[in-house]
Amino acid sequence: MLYLDYAATAPMLPEVIDTMTEVMKTHYGNPSSLHRLGIDAQTLVARSRETIASALHCKAAEIRFTSGGTESNNWAIRGAAYRYRHRGTHLITSQIEHDSVYATFRQLEQEGFRVTYVPVDRTGRIDMDALRAALTDDTILVSVMYVNNEMGRVQPIREIGELLRPRVKTLFHVDAVQALGKLQVVPQELGADLLTCAAHKLGGPKGTGFLYIRSGVELQPLLYGGGQEQGLRSGTENVPAIVGMAKAVRIAVQQQPQFAAHTAELRTKLESVIGAHPELTLSGTDEPGGMAPHLIHFTYPGMKSEVLVHALEQRGIFVSARSACSSSVEKPSRILTAMGYTDAAARSGIRLSYSLQQTLGDVERFDRMLTEVLKAVKPQVTARSRKGRN
Repeated sequence: MLYLDYAATAPMLPEVIDTMTEVMKTHYGNPSSLHRLGIDAQTLVARSRETIASALHCKAAEIRFTSGGTESNNWAIRGAAYRYRHRGTHLITSQIEHDSVYATFRQLEQEGFRVTYVPVDRTGRIDMDALRAALTDDTILVSVMYVNNEMGRVQPIREIGELLRPRVKTLFHVDAVQALGKLQVVPQELGADLLTCAAHKLGGPKGTGFLYIRSGVELQPLLYGGGQEQGLRSGTENVPAIVGMAKAVRIAVQQQPQFAAHTAELRTKLESVIGAHPELTLSGTDEPGGMAPHLIHFTYPGMKSEVLVHALEQRGIFVSARSACSSSVEKPSRILTAMGYTDAAARSGIRLSYSLQQTLGDVERFDRMLTEVLKAVKPQVTARSRKGRN
């Protein structure tokens, strides 16, 4: 088996599994309990918060635990929109955000907010001139993802942060789910007021994430009840998962330079593999630093992506068509359509994502299997093309 779908989820690290197993066996107390078992559990939560804060070079009090990227994105956007509604009702995002962001803004439009969806160019880069033009005195939030989860485009987050820094009424939210551990992520350097991460992209447990909330920023809670997370996110803490996430974050950030160098080498080789097949088209840009090192995307206009996904799976290679959160949707990719792709191309995208575990030998194996698959499916594309002409 060759797993090339790390952007959907990464296998849990053995160190994380061992740590979580030990916590589940011996530290089962409720962190809110006043007895020794509760205090021990609360100590583990506090240490995990400090570990993550250290990795992001921020304060421990700026880290809030959640159930993952979707909750963190919802909380950042809805929490900021409603907390600061008295300042204005205008929100800005891009046309190619993750569904958990895009759908949240769509919902807020129904609740009386005005949203500007800034366009992107053919490579997926946000139009900075359009972003500048969209800003008004009524703008209270801008939300832009660091790395696009479908095709790997890196957005100019630092440039956006500098643009917004003087605007004290406008908060900046960054979805960094596909960036942490792959690129350097320091919220203060990025100019981010809010920043989202998820554990399972890093070899941590699913159903766990965190939201960075810069000191001084207030959010309206999504969950009310027991007052956990300083009253901002009620619910009994998942101690084993939080500890496992902290370990995964620490390892990922420590290994980030090595990860970036290794996956960039794999990406270069994969670009050559894709480029050798004229029917395939690489997505994104060749601009230095413009694409995430761990993710490559290509299209095969005329061929539905699920055909290639299943044909490769039959040969023991696991890839994806788009974000795992929307892979079952048969419509053309919203991301690729926003980038100007035709419907035929937007239905044909394939995403490869990989890690330190993959080798150049794995790329060579993928090359052989891809060549086999393309030979097998090419008659289908030719037949469709002839039928279309008739």
